[in-house]
Amino acid sequence: MHFKHAARCATLVAMTLCAGQALAAEPIRIGEINSYKAQAAFLEPYRKGMELALEQINTGGGVLGRQLELISRDDNANPGDAVRVADELLSREKADVLMGTFLSNTGLAVTDFARQRKTFFLAAEPLSDKIVWQDGNHYTYRLRPSTYMQVAMLVPEAAKLKKKRWALVYPNYEYGQSAVATFKKLLKQQQPDVEFVAEQAPALGKVDAGAVTQALADAKPDAIFNALFAGDLAKFVREGQTRELFRNRPVVSLLSGEPEYLDPLKEEAPVGWIVTGYPWQTIQTPEHGAFLAAYQKKFGTYPRMGSVVGYSAVMSLAAGIRKANATDSEKLAQAFSGLQVDMPFGRITYRPQDHQSTMGAFVGTLAVKDGKGVMENASYRDGAKFQPSDAEVKALRGNK
Repeated sequence: MHFKHAARCATLVAMTLCAGQALAAEPIRIGEINSYKAQAAFLEPYRKGMELALEQINTGGGVLGRQLELISRDDNANPGDAVRVADELLSREKADVLMGTFLSNTGLAVTDFARQRKTFFLAAEPLSDKIVWQDGNHYTYRLRPSTYMQVAMLVPEAAKLKKKRWALVYPNYEYGQSAVATFKKLLKQQQPDVEFVAEQAPALGKVDAGAVTQALADAKPDAIFNALFAGDLAKFVREGQTRELFRNRPVVSLLSGEPEYLDPLKEEAPVGWIVTGYPWQTIQTPEHGAFLAAYQKKFGTYPRMGSVVGYSAVMSLAAGIRKANATDSEKLAQAFSGLQVDMPFGRITYRPQDHQSTMGAFVGTLAVKDGKGVMENASYRDGAKFQPSDAEVKALRGNK
């Protein structure tokens, strides 16, 4: 009897150990949401960046002894669809965490979903200030430098121009509206006599470049602030070049130095524009050099800004899970507070006060070389140095 009982116990122990090992071997599932069809120029490189990070992490033993698995869904650039697929990723695909989004409106929708469901969400790309301020919550963190941060990097360059009459052009949704509001506020602080003489705010993806260019020219501004991107930017640049809108008129422009938006312009790239962007050819740091070499080896092409964002987002999640020693949303939210991550632009910190990372951006001017648009005289601006005061952040976030 004693022998049979002992054998039965041994069998049960073995089964329990096997079950535990099987459970430990379950992958960590990242539920990723994005506008792949609508914003392919940025998000195909972004997908490649994620793939590179996953490969490096998983071949290195994974995280907490488990492999990372990416489950992506397209949100059709629609906030309602973004929430629907987020729910599907949690309920049907059993995702441990949520990550991604591109447009500010979809990012805000998933931010609110994360709050309601008490689920950790890393907003990789959307730039809306509200994600970490007015609509910020315990469970949401953001990687990319916000609209406020990138505009704050450009305003000192705009002030140096000493131009009094400014015209503004931007896509008429959260990102564009926020960019212009911040530009007005910060430039006015540095240059109290500035005037804003014209605004053009076409719907995203639907710019009538001829009408917009003519309206701006009619206002006779001394300088222009632009926040258009992707196809809207290309149409505006081509029409503006044709009508000589930019002749002897400086332009300060968000995102226009990113290869996703600069490369399609080729020799039509607007020379002299002051931009934020990603001059991958000229960044001389060990961190970026290693990333560039690995990316080119795997994909046979150079990285775009999306590549850096996708790679850094996955690396951030891996670092956060390691620090939390868990995938539990509550523990992850606590672990991300003050989390430091090494990425291609150097080390970043996720700020405890508003859950914004200190990832920076490059500021430089556009030029054309060998028939291609490039950034010249680019320098990196540390995101930690382009933030409102902690008191302002606290007021914006309330008690969130």
